[in-house]
Amino acid sequence: MNTTPLLHMSAISKSFPGVKALDRVDFTVQPGEIMALLGENGAGKSTLMRILDGVFTPDSGQIFWRGQPVQIRSPQDAKNLGISMIHQELALVPYLDVAKNIYLGREPAGLLPGTIDWTTLYEQAHQQLARLDLDVDPRTPVRDLPLAQQQMVEVAKALSLSAQLIVMDEPTSSLSNAEVAVLFRTMRALKEQGVSIVFISHRLNEIFAIADRVTVLRDGSLVGSEPLQGMTADALIRMMVGRELGETNQRPAGEDVQSQRQPILEVRNLSRAGILHDINFTLYEGEILGVAGLVGAGRTELAETIFSVHPPTQGDILLRGQKLRLRRPADAIRAGIALVTEDRKGQGLFLRMEVGANISVRILHQLARFGLIRWRDSQHLAQEYVDKLGVRTPSVRQKVRNLSGGNQQKVVIAKWLTLKPQVLILDEPTRGIDVGAKGEIHRLMRELASQGVGILMISSELPEVLGVSDRVLVMRGGRVVAEMNPRLATQDDIMRAATGAKTS
Repeated sequence: MNTTPLLHMSAISKSFPGVKALDRVDFTVQPGEIMALLGENGAGKSTLMRILDGVFTPDSGQIFWRGQPVQIRSPQDAKNLGISMIHQELALVPYLDVAKNIYLGREPAGLLPGTIDWTTLYEQAHQQLARLDLDVDPRTPVRDLPLAQQQMVEVAKALSLSAQLIVMDEPTSSLSNAEVAVLFRTMRALKEQGVSIVFISHRLNEIFAIADRVTVLRDGSLVGSEPLQGMTADALIRMMVGRELGETNQRPAGEDVQSQRQPILEVRNLSRAGILHDINFTLYEGEILGVAGLVGAGRTELAETIFSVHPPTQGDILLRGQKLRLRRPADAIRAGIALVTEDRKGQGLFLRMEVGANISVRILHQLARFGLIRWRDSQHLAQEYVDKLGVRTPSVRQKVRNLSGGNQQKVVIAKWLTLKPQVLILDEPTRGIDVGAKGEIHRLMRELASQGVGILMISSELPEVLGVSDRVLVMRGGRVVAEMNPRLATQDDIMRAATGAKTS
């Protein structure tokens, strides 16, 4: 029996200015194995996988492919070996259609030199989409697809490469439960065909549901690599964070915000033609109001409408009893409303700029004197929020793109907190960040609520919705279909309301 690993990365080390990202890390994947790769944000997972994908070159160490030493100097080298990577941040060309994205650079040749066989291209793309039960016209521009379907197109692209090892970095972060089920069926089918998969996810229930083994990194070092059979979630968390995690995200027992606080935000009969329908709710001072629902339920559209990214066609928004006239996001910001979007890299950050500049960008006008920005004051302000939110960065001069996902999320939140908002809307605030960083974000939310900030939290993670919220709204088809007390509701209750299923 051949026991040669498909992949063995031996004693891999990598440093960047101010940080040692990897310190002599070993990583092994067997043929036909689903290997989970876990660790807090900043543990070194992405760096290790980028070395495997040829994006980074290790400072030291060796990579073995089927027992033979190899040099992977570029993503093309990785593809030539049979390694395909699905990045957490999508690598699609938005203005091209689905089929062209799947086969970009690998288009089937036509009869004449230099031409493309478009019929074959679209037929092959349709076959790849069918493997994922994805009912999308391959001629649809990617920019017109919701984020969840764009993620599935990335999966289809990887499958089209006939890879022997597929690295999936947070592939489920934007998927509905039904889409996750389809993806997992595909992963199991690939495993049966002898394909190996490295699966990176911060959702422990997914790790236990799909993976055979788990490798855990912490602070750039290998903690261990173990079979998942017989392992508990608590043991896995201890490996990841090196400590016990308390129930830091839970609300104080017996707290009833509505009976103690005044309304801060009121939404009355809010509608957007064909998207939102007669939305009514009240957000109270110091309350965390959770919004649950399936992908496409209208949750993000609700946040964008309140923030006036897309003004409503009818209805009113009131802040502390005063009707607001909101025509654009600048009006919402002036009124004291802030929105942390789901897509932090695409919409929330200036990736090539420093941490300090990102944090202070919203209030630069307050830091200017005679038309000149006082950069020293800007740096001091940024450092204050870095300390307050626990952003892990060598300095405020570090480029944001070099931070882990959890720390990037903290920078986005810090940027809005400089405005001292009365209402903070958080769209998937812990998407793609680890369990330790989630706890820190939850603690921050609770601290802001204790200061009187009203928080509207949109989340697809039902344990988060039930664990963090004071009340829960459930949306379906652009409507609020239920309001629940999280102390009494269950995940099943939310899913029945979100899907319209009848109670048995």
